[in-house]
Amino acid sequence: QLQFVESGGGLVQPGGSLRLSCAVSGVTRELGAMGWFRQAPGKEREGVSCISSTGMNKRYVDSVKGRFTISRDDAKDTVYLQMDDLKPGDTAIYYCTAVLVCIDPVPPSIVRFDNWGQGTQVTVSS
Repeated sequence: QLQFVESGGGLVQPGGSLRLSCAVSGVTRELGAMGWFRQAPGKEREGVSCISSTGMNKRYVDSVKGRFTISRDDAKDTVYLQMDDLKPGDTAIYYCTAVLVCIDPVPPSIVRFDNWGQGTQVTVSS
């Protein structure tokens, strides 16, 4: 079973940047499509971005387009989320997980397993 360990979160001022990492263990063959999701206090978990198994197809929720960049390093079984020009509305716990397919608008229905790591907290505040 795949396990996910997210890291890289923290407290940053508006306009700042963070790079999140997701280390995946339990990979027996290829890693497959992956996604980043986030959950803000009092809100449901939402999709942020996803990347196909080849890395050629990337999707982003409208609110982060042009600011976030997803990437992957299959040699390390790791997925990244570069977050630039962060806004207070980006404050949330960020999770990564395997997805069945990478499509707009990164809906929760694409999540492959109901198996989540501990997430990493991102707080954007002045």
